[in-house]
Parts: sequence; C-alpha cells; structure tokens
Amino acid sequence: MLEDLTTAASAATPWPAAYPKGYAVVDVETTGLARDDRIISAAVYRLDERGEVEDHWYSMVNPERDPGPVWIHGLTSDLLEGAPLFHDIAEEFATRLEGRVLVAHNAVFDWQMIAREYARVRIEPPVRQRLCTIALSKELGLPLPNHKLESLAAHFGVVQQRAHHALDDARVLAEAFRPSLRAAAQGGVRLPLNECLPLTEWADRAAPLIGRQGGGYGGYRPSGWRPARRRPACPYPNPGRFEDGKPLRQGMRIAFSGDTSVERELLEDRAVEAGLHVATSLSRLTSLLVTNDPDSLTSKVVKARQFGTPVVDEAAFGQLLRDVAPADGRTEG
Repeated sequence: MLEDLTTAASAATPWPAAYPKGYAVVDVETTGLARDDRIISAAVYRLDERGEVEDHWYSMVNPERDPGPVWIHGLTSDLLEGAPLFHDIAEEFATRLEGRVLVAHNAVFDWQMIAREYARVRIEPPVRQRLCTIALSKELGLPLPNHKLESLAAHFGVVQQRAHHALDDARVLAEAFRPSLRAAAQGGVRLPLNECLPLTEWADRAAPLIGRQGGGYGGYRPSGWRPARRRPACPYPNPGRFEDGKPLRQGMRIAFSGDTSVERELLEDRAVEAGLHVATSLSRLTSLLVTNDPDSLTSKVVKARQFGTPVVDEAAFGQLLRDVAPADGRTEG
C-alpha cells in the first residue's frame, strides 16, 4: 500500500522536462583506493526518469590479485577465485549503464574505478553523465550530520542490511535517491550533473608482484591506464596565499580536492599552463584549495581549515584562471 501511494505521489509531481530519462544507481567494491586497485564486485539498480526501480544486477569480479581489505567488504580470495574477470562482465555491465546517468555516492570514485577497468579491456563505457548523491543532498539542503551513505539512508528511513556489500549499498542508495529526486523536481532544483569522459590512453607498467592471501593468483602486475606524467618544476617562486578580490599570481601553489565537472587532469593542465604550481598535497605553503565540497572531511579540506588556506569552488577557479598575474607583478600588455 505504501509503495503504491509513493508511486502515485511521484506520478503526480510535475516533472522538469530537462531531467534525464533514466538512471543507473551504481556501487562498486574495490581492492583499495589507488589507481592500480581493481573492482571486486559491482551492482546496478536501473531506475526510470522518476526514480522508480526497473531492475537490478550484481556480480563479483576476480581482480587477479589480493582482494585488499577483506574486513570491510568480506570478499576473500577463495570467493573471488571463481568469479568472472571484468572483461567477462564488461558487456553486461555496459548494457546496465547505457543511455543513463550514473548515480553514486561520491560518484567521482565509482566512475574513475569503472573508467579504469574499461580502459584496461580497451572498451569505451557507454555513460556520459554522472550524478553524485552527496552533491544532490547539498543542493537540497538536507540536514545531514555528515556525508556518509548511512546518514542519507537514515534521513529517508532506508534500512541498511549489509553495509559495504555492493548490491545492498546500491539498493539503499536507490531508495534514498528516489525521494531526493522527487524533492529536486518539486523544488525546481537543477541536478548537479557532471560529464563522464572515457579514458583513451593507457600503458602497462611494471610493478612489484602482489601475492594472494593464503595462496596465489599466480602473480599480478597492476597496469596503469595512463602513462605517468612528470611535470617540470614550476619556474616561478611562490608569492604566498591567494587573497579574495585579487588575481592569482604565477607561482602560487594550487591543490584540488573532490569531484569536479571538468576532468581533474585537464584542470591541472590549465593551471600549469597559466604558470601555477599544482600541489598533490596541502601544506602551510599552499596558496589555494579548489573544491566543490568545502564541507567534506577529506584530508585536504581538514588541513585547509587548520592552516587557514583560502578555498574556492571550481567555477570561481575557472574565472580566476582567465587573468593570472605574471610572477614579477607587472601587468601584461
């Protein structure tokens, strides 16, 4: 009965014509968080344009390496040894994503892991946009104590059954996304959609062999999807911190944190071309932190608060990049 009432209420909600026509709510569990880590399970809940569930799919994936933090995801080497390789599920996974907006909690992480796996098997993933439910909850002004999935679920009364199990996490997110989507439609909120650009460059890199826990997968050499990029040292001295109302100056140290609508490496390249120093970590010498999520608890955001480092969002940074002052302080002709 409650489900029928919910469906009826959704059908009665005026729907923005510009909203996507379908969604793929995704969760992946991985061997870790680094570029060379692998997907070990994936789940997709397909939703229609109003967030109603159409179907769901789940698969474990043999990562051909140590499964990583078993105490978190519960997938041991023995469980994964008989699972299909990513290449074996790539086509089925793609049919679940095709023509839909990828929805995930901290979507940049899930998308990057998925994009890397498809790059490894030389297949282009059929998804062009993603939506992060953390960003959506902020757009809606939800009174959440933090940005964890469990907090979003509790807000909407969704019961978690198996945390860090891809299928249950995807179910929980789908059930929490539906009322979020409905609230956005009722309020005329513009959905925070980001572009998904497939990876088109990759190169195998030699790496130390990683053995399987309690046995052996034979041997695994992680493969990178892009060649390592060594940027030359910034030729300009650091002029200090960015000050609001003043332009960026060549030599300033810029750090990035969190999801961006423009691919991170493209933003970094633009910063370097403008004469800025792109820093991989944040310190007292950092001139500016660029993040669309200043309320997050990432290490860079936390350190920025501690050090008093100025923070701007991606859009403001894009404006600042248009007029970077030369290092010597002279105006350009």
